[in-house]
Amino acid sequence: MSKKPTLSFWQIWNVSFGFLGVQFGFALQNANVSRILSNLGADLNNISLFWLAAPIMGLIVQPIVGSASDRTWNRLGRRFPYILGGALVSIAAMFFMPNASIVTSVMPPLIFGAMMLALMDGSFNVTFQPFRSLVSDMLPEEQKNVGYSIQSFLINAGAVLGSVLPYVLTNWLGVSNVAPDGEVPNSVIWSFYIGGAVLISSVLVTIFTTKEYSPEQMKEFAETKDVEAEVQTKEGFWSVLKNAPKIMWQLAVVQFLAWFALYLMWAYCTSGVAQHYWGTAPEDSNSQAFNEAGNWVGIIFGAYGLFAALYSLLMPKLIKMFSRKVVYAASLAAGGLGFISMVLFKDPNMLIVSMIGIGIAWAAILALPFAILSNAIPQKKTGVYMGIFNFTVSVPQIMSGLLGGFILKHAFDNNAIYILALSGVSMILGGIFAMTIKDNVK
Repeated sequence: MSKKPTLSFWQIWNVSFGFLGVQFGFALQNANVSRILSNLGADLNNISLFWLAAPIMGLIVQPIVGSASDRTWNRLGRRFPYILGGALVSIAAMFFMPNASIVTSVMPPLIFGAMMLALMDGSFNVTFQPFRSLVSDMLPEEQKNVGYSIQSFLINAGAVLGSVLPYVLTNWLGVSNVAPDGEVPNSVIWSFYIGGAVLISSVLVTIFTTKEYSPEQMKEFAETKDVEAEVQTKEGFWSVLKNAPKIMWQLAVVQFLAWFALYLMWAYCTSGVAQHYWGTAPEDSNSQAFNEAGNWVGIIFGAYGLFAALYSLLMPKLIKMFSRKVVYAASLAAGGLGFISMVLFKDPNMLIVSMIGIGIAWAAILALPFAILSNAIPQKKTGVYMGIFNFTVSVPQIMSGLLGGFILKHAFDNNAIYILALSGVSMILGGIFAMTIKDNVK
């Protein structure tokens, strides 16, 4: 049996380069979807319901696409058919969503916008999931840490660029940031056009510069495992779930509290910032002040992506000094304090400070629960347990979407900034529960 070839830095870079474009699109979605839906007429109390498209699509699409790509091989390769297909559908959805007002003669723009959100998020997931498997397929064991580090950098770089783009178009290039009722500002429309171009371009870089190993080559590599055979064990789903290690349930509690908070931020940050710092009313979604707040939310979302990238470089050293669960708990607490500070500050520029804590939490959430879990599950069942563990990302977001509007209306009288304070409390509780995790690895 042979060993996978060692790749150069730029070969590893090209394998993951498509992540830049996919995350560029995700960032535009996270920073601007609530704003677009509000421009199209969505009621503030219902915004979180529209956002349910994201976790539901992730819950359905990622396991299906992951399993299908394991069994695929054609002229494009194993992972590339799904990566390219998802990218093409994504750019179509990114074109139509901010232009939903063009379908007024056929259906309400808000309904069409919601459909495009579901299509866009589903296609992002189709593209995103095989990319993670591609890195594992292409790299020998000793290069995987480098590969996933480069992947993390490109993800956060794409997030920063996508988040700040509407602000740059408005304040540097003079693109209009206001629009008539029922329409979306040109700054957002052009951001989505540019985002679609970046997405397909970066994906094509990976496809044209990387050649997937054939099934015959994969069989020859000493590290290769028959993934499908491992997943299709004699145990059924409920049996696997029953025998899941205790640490998975401990992590699930922390994940629930963390992702519940993140979903509320993505759904309500624009309205909360607009109301608290720009003085807009809950029903005001087309004013210049609301759209200025929307651009600034893009900037601060980019900031937390940047802080997350920097903190990711620091985390391994902190783990060696303390432990994974201590770093995990402290990072979530920092995120909680960042959320709460958004209510206490009066100057919107100070939100950059808030994003330091949120970026620290985001970096930890993306890495540490999966690292902790991977050491506690049987190697032959990694795929099935990781698939089940994805429920701990999607389910809290669905719960947040179902409850968010009710909480906003009945507990906070439609004052969305207090939803962000609630996010902070949830994140801090997650940090407290993280300290109960029985993780024996530094």
